[in-house]
Amino acid sequence: MTERLAVEDLRVDGPDGPLVEPLSFEIMAGGVLCVLGETGAGKSLLAQAILGALPKGLNASGAVRLDGRRIDGLPSRERARLWGRSLALLPQEPWRALDPTMRALPQVAETHQLVGGFGRASSRARATAAFGALGLTGAEDKLPCALSGGMAQRTAFAAATAGGANVILADEPTKGLDAALRDTVTVLLRRVAEIGGALLVVTHDVVVARALGGQTLVLRQGRVVEAGPSGTVLANPSSDFGRALIAADPAQWPAAAAPAAGEVVLKAEHLGVARGAHVLFQGLGFSLSWSERLAVTGPSGAGKSSLLDVLAGTLTPVAGRVVRAPGIGRLGIQKLYQDPPAAFPAKVALGRTFRDLASLHRIAWGEITALLERLGIVAALLDRRPGEVSGGELQRLALARVLAVRPAVILADEPTSRLDPITQHQ
Repeated sequence: MTERLAVEDLRVDGPDGPLVEPLSFEIMAGGVLCVLGETGAGKSLLAQAILGALPKGLNASGAVRLDGRRIDGLPSRERARLWGRSLALLPQEPWRALDPTMRALPQVAETHQLVGGFGRASSRARATAAFGALGLTGAEDKLPCALSGGMAQRTAFAAATAGGANVILADEPTKGLDAALRDTVTVLLRRVAEIGGALLVVTHDVVVARALGGQTLVLRQGRVVEAGPSGTVLANPSSDFGRALIAADPAQWPAAAAPAAGEVVLKAEHLGVARGAHVLFQGLGFSLSWSERLAVTGPSGAGKSSLLDVLAGTLTPVAGRVVRAPGIGRLGIQKLYQDPPAAFPAKVALGRTFRDLASLHRIAWGEITALLERLGIVAALLDRRPGEVSGGELQRLALARVLAVRPAVILADEPTSRLDPITQHQ
């Protein structure tokens, strides 16, 4: 059987020491390797090291072989020529990968043309077919900012697989997707292996790991604590952390008791919401009381995030109104965004963002650091920019920023989509 991808003693180091300790594995043609682990364990760094695209300041060592050819020592430009054609990354944050000024279908068609080598008409036909298979019909002419998180993820999947690469590195490919779309993307990923490719999937979703099968590797704090056939690792983990990870699967969480509701703090009356000419919903009404929780569920693209934008006051409804209780000021309703990169200035260190927050709203720095500690954020992360921390770490930083201003209402948009099951539960 042909070896598609192999790494030997691959290690990632940062300024303060190892972030991923030496590990080795190989994926044969038709093989799947799922990498599970806690948020910030180094799962995404592993994929970036294989690709040769680590953030500035981080370095990889060890051997990486692609189809039997060693690629870790190649010049950066020569290595980059492999991207899309032989080795492709499906990124965790599609907003970082998609061109914000280019509409969805042309982006995917362009990849078929420039990377896959197809003609213009054929490239557009292939992109259109991919959109149909991924449930994206109707999204062809939308800019990335007009796509839901799930739609952006599926568009990025279509682009990542357009060049015909034999090896796909998929970083949290199903986060933010409802169960039906998650299963659709899982089937498409599995097809990569079925036609003789190789698949490395970074995920915290045990359901996805079970569905993909193959091998599973469990990381904790940059170190492999467990590895073996997925059926064995996921059914009978041998490490304490592996057992804790499987036990924290959301399907096993107990139901929370409903608290006693108080006076109404937020009310929606006959809301109609649209994006451009497309009406998402009409006639929606509800009330939210003090101490109450309200869950909004529905398929990707149904308008859940747009509803929260209306409640936050950043999107005007086409009908109806939102009523706040008296005394709820401009900071009283805060949104926790599904895509935290969209909520942080990309070129500003996280520490500067939090110091500005504390200064602007007269919050004692001790309150900020206590919140960060409570959420498991180490102080060293504040020296980095948003793109230099994991998606789960950035989501927890976003939560800390929201909690710091003590809002009356939190609008949480897919708040655990980037977190491992243990951190989700916390």
